[in-house]
Amino acid sequence: MSKTNRIKEQIRFCIKEELWGKLPAFFENLHPADIAEIINHAPASFHNILFDLLDDEIKPDVLAELDDQAEADILEELSNEELSDIVEEMAPDDAADVLGELEDDRSENILELMEDEESDEVRELLQYDEDTAGGIMTSDFVAVRAAMTAAEALEYIGTLELEEPVYSVYVIDTNGQLTGSIQLWELLKKANRDMPLEELVDHETLSVRTDTDQEEVARIASKYDLSSLPVLDAQNKLVGRVTVDDIMDVIEEEASEDIFKLAGSSDSELEDTSPLQACKARLPWLLITLGTGFVSSLILKSFMNHLGMAEIIALSFFVPIIMAMGGNTGIQSSTLIIRGIALGASHSRRITKILTHEIIAGAIMGVICGTTIGLWAHYIISGSAILPAIAPTYLALTVAIALFSAMAFAAVFGALVPVLLDRIKVDPAVASGPFVSASNDIFALLIYYGVTLLMIGAAHLA
Repeated sequence: MSKTNRIKEQIRFCIKEELWGKLPAFFENLHPADIAEIINHAPASFHNILFDLLDDEIKPDVLAELDDQAEADILEELSNEELSDIVEEMAPDDAADVLGELEDDRSENILELMEDEESDEVRELLQYDEDTAGGIMTSDFVAVRAAMTAAEALEYIGTLELEEPVYSVYVIDTNGQLTGSIQLWELLKKANRDMPLEELVDHETLSVRTDTDQEEVARIASKYDLSSLPVLDAQNKLVGRVTVDDIMDVIEEEASEDIFKLAGSSDSELEDTSPLQACKARLPWLLITLGTGFVSSLILKSFMNHLGMAEIIALSFFVPIIMAMGGNTGIQSSTLIIRGIALGASHSRRITKILTHEIIAGAIMGVICGTTIGLWAHYIISGSAILPAIAPTYLALTVAIALFSAMAFAAVFGALVPVLLDRIKVDPAVASGPFVSASNDIFALLIYYGVTLLMIGAAHLA
């Protein structure tokens, strides 16, 4: 066990036994992120006790790492004066995130208590939507003029007090517009010290606008392996940068959001432990699924009106298999398409390639599974105590064709629905999980019913 893990175990023991006096010494040896993890997992009634035990110097860093529930508990107990002192020491983007969780009146009161320079930076960030580049950027960046030499730029950087690490220096013109960037290590090279920055600048620097969606920001940073992205306003002026820690937070947030949507729920369940809130998040999709069950029961009832009892009994053996296989095939296809869309394939030829891939794959899997269930159906029906009037071989062929058709349709349906939703600007993640599964249950039964009537009708004619 590592030293950090041993300290965490000792802290958990002290929390369990409420040995508060021993905790400050342990906290001194932990990273703020580890302390935040401990507070997050502690009982809610202990959140404020643990936070109060921290040294004032690390409170800003810990507060920035807390999850929403622990942060809300602590913010509720802190006075405006205490919170203003903490927020002043935070990076501007983290400070904006904290104040953005408060009511407008309290947020404004805290801003009034802060130093003018810090409060102005935070106010600037608070004007942007939280899910945009402006909402996640920091105003903590380094901007220099192209006429400066590398040595002059380094000297200037040395005078700055920055909350976030700097890897790139942005070069701007006299209007504050971005002209490019220079990696910090280029400035540090001895051979470059006397060179003007205009000879070192990379004019192909990627940037985003303040209103760019945070998911697009994360996608660009991930695709081009960027540690930060400059952010420009509507006039192309450099106003901030999105740093790698925020990019990673966005990736995690968006992935969690999609996973919850696939399950017909939302990430609000992680923040609220109320059973009623859980029901509110999940019940709509469950009611939709229940509704599709009603439709399925009507379809099954129709079987009874068109088939003999022996045929109904024989064919009912395979209803759960056909519904399950259709549902699973649809989920597989929709998940693959949604992932492709999330990776930026929705507006390229790649999405067509994925669709074609799913159609072919669905057909191949349908043939294999259809053949398998056909053989199994023949065995089951032949060995049944009640033999239908129609030959078992014919009924087995009916089941095989039905399963092939259901799986092929489910693969196409599961792939097309997310694409169509993405085209009309609806989050395609909602198309998977309960929606595709429930819809495919109905379509699988309709296909089974239709194939059965056609095959049995053909059998009677023969």
